[in-house]
Amino acid sequence: MIDLRSDTVTRPTASMRAAMVSAEVGDDVYGEDPTVALLEDRVAGLFGHEAALFMPTGSMANVLAVRSLVAPGQEVLCESAAHIARAELGAHGAYSGVTMRTWHHPRGQVDLAMVRTLFAPDMGPFFVRTAAISVENTHNFAGGAVLPLSDLRDLRDFATGVGASIHMDGARIWNAHVATGTPLRDYGAIADVMAVCLSKGLGAPVGSLLVGSRDTVAEARIWRKRMGGGMRQVGILAAAGLHALDHHVERLADDHAHARLLAAACGVDPDGVDTNIVVVPRPDAPDFVLRAADAGVRVATVGPTTVRLVTHLGVTRADAEVAAGLLAGLV
Repeated sequence: MIDLRSDTVTRPTASMRAAMVSAEVGDDVYGEDPTVALLEDRVAGLFGHEAALFMPTGSMANVLAVRSLVAPGQEVLCESAAHIARAELGAHGAYSGVTMRTWHHPRGQVDLAMVRTLFAPDMGPFFVRTAAISVENTHNFAGGAVLPLSDLRDLRDFATGVGASIHMDGARIWNAHVATGTPLRDYGAIADVMAVCLSKGLGAPVGSLLVGSRDTVAEARIWRKRMGGGMRQVGILAAAGLHALDHHVERLADDHAHARLLAAACGVDPDGVDTNIVVVPRPDAPDFVLRAADAGVRVATVGPTTVRLVTHLGVTRADAEVAAGLLAGLV
């Protein structure tokens, strides 16, 4: 069975498992796990920020990142299919009292004209104030679309001018980096706070990081513990992240090539596939998923008329070619 449901289904490689076994550990709640500290310092440096905080999940990293910018009763603006709005089970409202308003773009892009229209300054005790703008790069439900750096810089200039902050959901920022050659520091310069993931394209079994200022991370550390996310000898997992950064970043280009192969087999223009996610419009999406599974390929629905295919570390070129042949017979 070739599993294309998500890049979260990867298994640690033998060399990653060896790195985990040999990791030096300590109690991270006391700040004494040296492998976690090494990972946090390294990731913060990659994005040009002061500090980072290791989290068990990307959703927790996003919740605490947005919370650091948006007070209860304030709002964050984001694209309508953004992960923080669509796929985190209302956590931002449930935990942080944050509200959202959205713009829509079929490719998940920044629509600065709409952001300008939606933005609400402090207008006294009558209207919700916009405290932050969130962008997702790459954009999951828009088919792994990359947000152009020029658009992000224009958004940064606007946000600075109106006194708003920027949150970047960079769960798959590594894919954007490899697809475009944009330095990670350039992406880091856009955002006041970021969330980046190790357990998707990079193939680690667990883990994301919040990236921001020292003060932001110090406050997030308290909230991580408050939400039950304080972890102890977690260097075993941090070691997997360090190994992934050393060995699994540049190979993301293979995933991107495999995704374009699958897109062509499913009747989707490969030139519109930026990274490792292919979104296939299917009026019979649930039935298509069942038929694909019967043929030996696992895919997933991300809507009643939409199927998603995701390439990853566990899918070889040969796997992609076999899957392409099988899916082409179903289209």
